[in-house]
Amino acid sequence: MNRTIRQVKFQTSATPKLTRVVAYARVSSGKDAMLHSLSAQISYYSDLIQSHPGWVYGGVYADEALTGTKDNRDNFQQMLSDCRAGKIDLVITKSISRFARNTVTLLNTVRELKSLGVIVYFEEQNIYTQSSDGELMMTILASYAQEESLSASENQKWRIRHNFESGMPWNGTMLGYRYEKGTLTVVPAEAETVKRIFDEYLSGLGLTAIAKRLNANGIPTRFGNTWGKSSVLAVLRNYAYTGNLLLQKSRRVDHLTKRDVPNNGELPQYHVESSHEAIIDADTFIAVQNEIRCRAEKHTHPGMSKQTYPFTGLIECGCCGKHYRRKVTKARPVWICPTFNTLGKDACPSKQIPEDTLYRLAAEVLETDAFDTLPSKITAVRAENENKLTFFMADGEEIVKRWQDRSRRESWTSEMKDAARHRELERRQNHDAT
Repeated sequence: MNRTIRQVKFQTSATPKLTRVVAYARVSSGKDAMLHSLSAQISYYSDLIQSHPGWVYGGVYADEALTGTKDNRDNFQQMLSDCRAGKIDLVITKSISRFARNTVTLLNTVRELKSLGVIVYFEEQNIYTQSSDGELMMTILASYAQEESLSASENQKWRIRHNFESGMPWNGTMLGYRYEKGTLTVVPAEAETVKRIFDEYLSGLGLTAIAKRLNANGIPTRFGNTWGKSSVLAVLRNYAYTGNLLLQKSRRVDHLTKRDVPNNGELPQYHVESSHEAIIDADTFIAVQNEIRCRAEKHTHPGMSKQTYPFTGLIECGCCGKHYRRKVTKARPVWICPTFNTLGKDACPSKQIPEDTLYRLAAEVLETDAFDTLPSKITAVRAENENKLTFFMADGEEIVKRWQDRSRRESWTSEMKDAARHRELERRQNHDAT
């Protein structure tokens, strides 16, 4: 009997793949009405995604009181991280302006997500990023959104400058005062803290010592944070405590970076005398300014200019907002947050960045073999947790880089290894002698 062999195909029904869907929502103001709007958006998207057949609800990423021109939005960055991790297939958002008002940032983000297989849907414009004409429409509409942001920024500048011309401060966010009905009103408890800082400085205490005393006594800053050298110095240098105002001391570079720089005559300044109740008398304020100058001169060596480095003043701490500075340790040069360096991890949980690592990442961003000098392409750097650095480029692009910590053995220099061997040898000799 001959065997008969034939191929058999079994028909199996393919299980449809469910689409993992999330939404992104943002409001650009911290006012109650806006936050209510954000809550309504979250509820709307939650119901929309969960009621759609074939969709798996992945949550709503929402940011409060942050603009769309900068990408320091925590939940926005978390959403991008989840997309890179392959957890998301589709992102729904209300409009292009909610996603980003910087055209370059928008297109770079959408292109990256598209390369990861993630689709973005803009409800208001009815655009899916995977469509053939989606990128063209996004470019046009994002340009309009960016111009709208510029217009809003210019209108805000006009209003602020008009208030300055009328002798009105921009806000009352300084310790000791609240801005009420067009004037600064004294807060007695905070005013006592201001007086204490001035008195202790004139008694001979340094900035760090004053900060440590305030923290030890449980006295917070204006916004409930811990004190540091810079926050104490900011109080000591604040001319408004004399009851007078000097307005428009700084100016904003542009509406995208929102970076403020000192006003060195580019715009007019306004001096307002007796604009509000004083906390510190003029003589005390002048005495403190003279003391600050005397202490600075005491620690300044004549003929020696302060040395600067390529990243001086460019690295901002993502934890406390201070600018990193260069420090030479026994192992190697590092860049470190001054709050962490002075007050410790409890005050600022940031991490130091090895200088060779910083230069290597900068070279990768600039697409060069080695880092030499900092060109104008990099305008700022933000250091965040989890060994993350965000490089802000002159063209509006933002590039994220991460680094791995070296092991203790890798971080030791030859001198440190020799010293350790010498200590171990001495320990053994002392042990044998006993």
